[in-house]
Parts: sequence; structure tokens; C-alpha cells
Amino acid sequence: MRLNLRRPKLAAALAGALVLIAAGISVGFFFADRLRHDLAATSANAAAEKTDPSAPTVTAPGTGDPLTAKSVVISESQLASVKVEPAAERLFPVEKEAVGSIDFNEDMSTQVFTNYQGRILELFAKVGDEVTKGQRLFTIDSPDLIQAESTLIAAAGVLELTTRTLRRAEGLYETRAVSQKDLEQARSDQQTAEGNLKAARDSVRLFGKSEGEIDRIVAERRLDPALLVPSPIEGRVTARNAAPGLFVQPGSPPAPYVVTDISTMWMLANVAETDVPALRLGQQLTVTIKAFPDRVFEGHISTISQMVDPNTHRELVRSEIADPRHELRSGMFATFVIRTGDPVRSVAVPVNGVVREGDGTMTVWVTADRRHFVKRTVKIGMQRDGYHQILEGLQAGELVATDGALFLSNTLTTAAR
Repeated sequence: MRLNLRRPKLAAALAGALVLIAAGISVGFFFADRLRHDLAATSANAAAEKTDPSAPTVTAPGTGDPLTAKSVVISESQLASVKVEPAAERLFPVEKEAVGSIDFNEDMSTQVFTNYQGRILELFAKVGDEVTKGQRLFTIDSPDLIQAESTLIAAAGVLELTTRTLRRAEGLYETRAVSQKDLEQARSDQQTAEGNLKAARDSVRLFGKSEGEIDRIVAERRLDPALLVPSPIEGRVTARNAAPGLFVQPGSPPAPYVVTDISTMWMLANVAETDVPALRLGQQLTVTIKAFPDRVFEGHISTISQMVDPNTHRELVRSEIADPRHELRSGMFATFVIRTGDPVRSVAVPVNGVVREGDGTMTVWVTADRRHFVKRTVKIGMQRDGYHQILEGLQAGELVATDGALFLSNTLTTAAR
């Protein structure tokens, strides 16, 4: 009887528990649904707050153009920041380029030695001076010159003596005081003395003495030991190894002076071995110098080396560069450009219209309506006068972004993040 009374109470308790569990589940579902609704509303509000009506719109890849990667649509306010130009054809010269340095033209350079040994007395020119042919550079105290001048003075004295003897013999012969033989001997001696004096004058003249200086030595009977060494050519003094008191000998290096004709200079360039077959002797070229960025110098190839450097795989090419205004200096950095073929006509885009991507590819932004821009990969060639040669990926007449191309690329990159 007691067991029967407990069963209805247990059933009632179980029923109450089930009702509470069902009520809890209903409340959980209610609050979960409310939380989802609140989160969605919050996300929508945040998106609305971040949306800028003037920002570019990035769209998915197009399907009509196989070269299309992605596209960007710009707003009205951004039209002024993106400049659009049609791709046009331009002539691009077929050229090879190499870098090098300026040097003196050694074919036009002369080492100035003295013809006789001696000590340097005085210097008259320094490095960088412009000198003319025959202008004195330095003088030396030469024992050989002293010997030649001594012989000259002695020959002059003998000539005077034999001349007086001849005149006296001629007077005595008229009075028959001397024989015909004595007169002829006196005349022979006088003629020999004249020849010796002429030879002595020529010997002194070889030392660089002028006729006036020789006459003064003969008249004053005084030696002039200073041997003048003149410049053999017109040019610029490019080296000086002379100093007062220095003993110099003929042909003994270093030369006291080096004079160079600088109307032409050399450019020494190391050219890649793959470019050498396109070069030939006498080929005309243009040279630009970093010191004169707005100047172009003309020249031609004078020497092509027959040996390739095994380490760099480059070959030395020497060119002669005209420098009529004497502006170039040895050691200046230079770049030469040589035309190796006829110009080619290709599609061209301004340099600022081509963007180098992170993977190294080159791209341009193409548009048809000046609002919707599509990124397209292209293959570029030469660069000339501010334009890139487009070899593949673009046709003449297509509209491309020039100023602002980098902005479009950055917009696409930012959106991808």
C-alpha cells in the first residue's frame, strides 16, 4: 500500500523535471537566436562605417580577356589622379651599351726625354699646362753641350787666325815676299777653318741653340751650359717627373715630362662577350659622361681585344672620343651606346605606365572607359626617351594608365590582403 502511494509522487516529480528541461532549452534557443541577430547587426554597422564611397572597387577576374588578372574601378573623385594615354608605336634603335672609363690617347702622347745627360736646372711647365710645339719645358746643365760650345769657340778662333794669315799672305804675295805655295796653303787653312766652324755651329744647334744664341757665344767667347728641352708636340702636360737638380739621361724612365694631344681621348669599356660579334672597327658610337649629363660625345671603335677575360667573360673595347673643347679627364666614368642595326617600330608605353610586380613580371593597366582598369602582363624590351618598348601583351591604340598606374597596383594589392 505504501509502495503504491510513492509511485504517483515519483511520476509527478519526473514530469516536473521534464517541463523544466524543456523550458531551459527554449530559453537557450531564444537567447542564441537573439545573439546571432545582434552580431549580424553589429557586423553590418561596422561594414557600413568602414565603407568609403570614393574608394576604388576591386572586382573578380574577368573571363573575356585571357590576360586579365583583376580589375579596379575608380570613383569620380579619383579620375584626376589617373592619367590615361593610348599606346602608340615608336622607333627604337637597335643598340648595344657598355660602361667604361676615359683615358688619355696614348697614340697621341709623347714622353719628353733629353737627348743628352745632365742635371735639371729649371722647370717651365707643370701638370695641366697647355703647351705649344717648341715651347721650352725644362733646361739641363749638359757636359756634352759645354764640349760642343768649347769646340765652337775654338773653331771661331782658328777661323779668325787663318783669315788674318790669308790676308797677310795675299799682301806679301803681291810684293813677291811669299811663294805661290805659301799663299795656297794659307787659303787652304782658311777654308778648312770655315768648314770646322760651320760643323761646330751645327753641333751646337743640335742642342737646341738658336742662331742668335750661337752668334752670342762666338762673339762673347762665353759658354752657355743650359740645354733647352722643348715640347715636341702641342698638347697638355699630363705627367711631370722632373725636379731641379735631378740627373737625367736619354731614354731613362721615367720621362721628365709627358705631353699629350687631348683633342681626342680614349674610352676603355669591358663589353659582354655576347655583344662583341655585333661590334666592328670604325663603328660610330655616342658616349655619355656622368660629369656632363646633358652632353653627348661622338667617337668610333679603334681597337677590339682578341682575348676574353675568363672570370668576367668580357672583352676590352677601346674607342676614340672627340674632345675639341678639352673637357674630358682621365678616369671619368662613361657609358657608350653603339647602333648595331636599323631602328625597329614597336608599341610603346611611358615608363611610369609600366609596373614591376613583386614576382618580377611587368604589368600595365588597360581601360576602355577610363573608369574600369584591367591589369595585364606584358613583355618589355628597350627603354628610350622615357618610353618602354612593349614586345607582347598590348596593341597600339589601347588605352593604358600612365600617371597613377602604381596607385592602381597598390590598390589591388591592398584589397588582396
